Amino acid sequence: MQFNPIAFVENLKYMCIGMLGVFMIVGIIIIATYSIGKICGDKSDKE
Repeated sequence: MQFNPIAFVENLKYMCIGMLGVFMIVGIIIIATYSIGKICGDKSDKE
């Protein structure tokens, strides 16, 4: 097994795209959770 630094540098763009995808999905989940919380939040009647 050999370490090829050039191959590592060439694969950085794919790793960057993958990490960007992960952050986008996490962001979508956070926004969806926040939205659901606002829509279906506590609506207790204190009358």
